[in-house]
Amino acid sequence: QVQLVESGGGLVQPGGSLRLSCAASGFTLDYYAIGWFRQAPGKEREGVSCISSHDGSTYYADSVRGRFTISRDHAKDMVYLQMNSLKPEDTALYNCATVNNLMGTIVAETTTPDESCMAWVYDNWGQGTQVTVSS
Repeated sequence: QVQLVESGGGLVQPGGSLRLSCAASGFTLDYYAIGWFRQAPGKEREGVSCISSHDGSTYYADSVRGRFTISRDHAKDMVYLQMNSLKPEDTALYNCATVNNLMGTIVAETTTPDESCMAWVYDNWGQGTQVTVSS
């Protein structure tokens, strides 16, 4: 069964840090572009950070650039989102996602993450992990 599983969310005070993890079962993450997305209640899903499948290039939303870092552990076949200096506005359900459909794959593989880190490109989603930033 092809599945993504996120972990690492929780409740943290403003200014704190969390590291989210994305693991796959049934396939190898190393071969795919990976995106981290978030959705807060009443808001649209937002592309937070994406990493390409082939050259490690990355994208960060303006709201998280300089505070969040996406990375791969090739040995463990994991993708992480290190989140520092967390703010209350970072509170959301965070999902990792990969691309399985043909159109999304073409977009993800022929453009930079800056251009392809959009929810419609990705079609394989985990159930998400909740991040709550509050004092």
